[in-house]
Formats: sequence, C-alpha cells, structure tokens
Amino acid sequence: MALRALIVDDNSNFLGAASDLLEREGVDVIGVATTGAEAVRLAAELQPDVTLVDIDLGDESGFDVARALADDARGNRSPIVLVSTHAEKDFADLIASSPAVGFVPKAELSARRLADLLGH
Repeated sequence: MALRALIVDDNSNFLGAASDLLEREGVDVIGVATTGAEAVRLAAELQPDVTLVDIDLGDESGFDVARALADDARGNRSPIVLVSTHAEKDFADLIASSPAVGFVPKAELSARRLADLLGH
C-alpha cells in the first residue's frame, strides 16, 4: 500500500512540483493545504500517513502548524516532516524541539527520504 501524504505549503508551484514528484515515486498525495487551519482540517478528515509542513508559510510559522497538528484532538497523529528551502542547520534547535519526526530540504524531497525518516 502506498504511503499517503498531505502537503502543507503556501507556494502553489512547490505544491504542484512536490505532488507530481512524490506521485511519480509511488506516494499517494491525498491532499494539499496552504494554511494551518486548512492543514488541521484536512489532516483530521483525510488521515494521512505523513504530513509535510513547510517551515515558512508566509504569515504563519510551520513550527506552529506542526504543533497544532500534533495537538489536534480530532485529527490523527500522523508523523510530521518539516520541509524548507533553508538549510537544516538554520533551524536545528527549532526542528529538534518540534513534534516533527524530521526535516527534509525541499531540493532533496523524495519518497525514499520520507520512507527513511518514517522507518519504512
């Protein structure tokens, strides 16, 4: 069974490119969200196996969105993977203190990287 993913990013170009890439690699992208509220609603509704959250969501912090997803009593507790165009070292402390299982640079996003982080 394919990994089912929800992608949260305010950049429509990235949403399209990431969805296409992951789908080609066998990941079922079951939803995309551009805001934290939409992400929490879709995570509860769709029950993804993993949720990818951009660190920089324009007016919102991806770290806050990750915490909201982890704390939402209605939603599932799918693992959260943070993504960004920035280097991991730029946010190492925030990533470590977040509820995310890990971080993947946007340029290195792949089904294999997700599977490795999730232990699949």
